[in-house]
Formats: sequence, C-alpha cells, structure tokens
Amino acid sequence: MRRSLALILLLSLTACQLFTPLPDENSAAAAGPSVPVEQLYADAQSEIKDGNYEKAVKLLERLQARYPYGRYAQQAQMEIAYAHYKQREPDPALAAADRFIKQYPNNPNVDYVYYLKGLITFNSDLGIFGDLFLQDLSERDPKSAQESFEAFRELVTRFPDSRYTPDAKVRMQYLINALARSEIYAANYYLRRGAHMAALNRAKTVLTTYPQTPQAVEALQIMVKAYDALGMTDLRDDTQRVLVKNTGKAGTIASEAAWWQFWKR
Repeated sequence: MRRSLALILLLSLTACQLFTPLPDENSAAAAGPSVPVEQLYADAQSEIKDGNYEKAVKLLERLQARYPYGRYAQQAQMEIAYAHYKQREPDPALAAADRFIKQYPNNPNVDYVYYLKGLITFNSDLGIFGDLFLQDLSERDPKSAQESFEAFRELVTRFPDSRYTPDAKVRMQYLINALARSEIYAANYYLRRGAHMAALNRAKTVLTTYPQTPQAVEALQIMVKAYDALGMTDLRDDTQRVLVKNTGKAGTIASEAAWWQFWKR
C-alpha cells in the first residue's frame, strides 16, 4: 500500500512537470537575471549596426517595457522609428516618430525626429522597384511627397539652426519641383485625352502654387494649347505673350513667331 501511494505521488509530480507550460521567451523568467539598461541599449545598437533591424526593434521594445522612464527609454523610441525606416516599414516608423514627438516634445533630439519623418515619407512608396527603375516622384501619388514636405517644413520653421535644416531645405525644393511635375504630368494626360478644361486647371495650379519652379513655363505651354483647342483666342494670345516674355529672357524662344511654330509641332 505504501509503495502504491509513493508511486501515485511520483507519477503526479512527473505529470505536473510535463504539463507545466514553458516560459515565454520575452518574459522576465525566460530572460533570467535582469539585464542592465545600458547592456540592452548597447545590444540593440549592435544589431542596428549589423543591419538586423527586426532584432533591434525587439530589444528596444524590451528595454522600454523594463525601463519605461529615463533617457534610454526616450532614445529607444527614436531608434525604433529609425529601425522601422531602415526596414522599409513606413507606417510603424511614422507611428513611432509621432509617438516620440508627442511624448518628448522637449527632447534635444526632437529636430532629428522631424527630419526622420520627412525621410520616411520621402521614400515611403518607392519600394524595391522604385529603386530599381529610378522612378520619378512626379509619376507617383503625390500624397507622400506632400507629407514629406510638411515634415521638413515644420523642421525648418521650428528649428532653423538645426544641423538637419540645410539638407531639409534641399529636399523641400526637390519636392516642390516634383509636385509641380506631377501637376504637369496630369495636365499633359488630360490634354492628350481632349479634357482641355481639366488640363487648364492643372496648369493653373502650377502657376499659383509652384510659380518659381521650372515647370511654370510648361504650364503656360499647356494653357496656350488648351485655350486654342477651346477656341478662346484672346486668352490664348494673352498667355502666349506672357510665355514668350518669360522664355525670351532665358534665350530659349526669342520671338512670338518662333514660339508659335514651336508649340504647333
């Protein structure tokens, strides 16, 4: 009888060990002794340096969970945004950047996060094929370009002395030109389809919104053609005179007669 009870007890203990669930690898039990915050951050930095961004994000998130306060937690949030950006994951990258700006608006590195936001949306819809074929921003949905421009503009406005401001200004000019080209791209499409009023509206947008871009001349060219197709000869001639006056200064078209032959081709 004693042997039977001992056997039953032994089997019960063995069963308990068999069916006890293994600890989650992300739990404190699985991690063993608490890792110092400095070590977690250093390990994450090492993974970023090696291009292992997914592992870096996991380490940084673990750091935030264990040490939610202090400068390391703030730095981790910024690094998470960067790692997602490098992984070509614009949505979580933007979410992490916005969270940083909201939680730590007075952080000395917040200017960098605005700059990072601009970079994220600057390249967000290129993807592998955009890199491969060097796709022009003007041929893509302009939403990302507009969002990128706004992020850079906020950086330039709020932090004019930031080390990232000069590069942001260059990118802003590129984005303005790209957005103007996008309007020209659409205007030419409408012109080819015979949608002359739509072409006019797109061309006018370039003149009113992006008047200092090289595309302003192309906008005038499109307007001349559209007005002519619509039989609006007075507006056509007025626009043509403006065009010749502006292009003549650059020496590209010297006279109205020359321009007339040019646009009729």
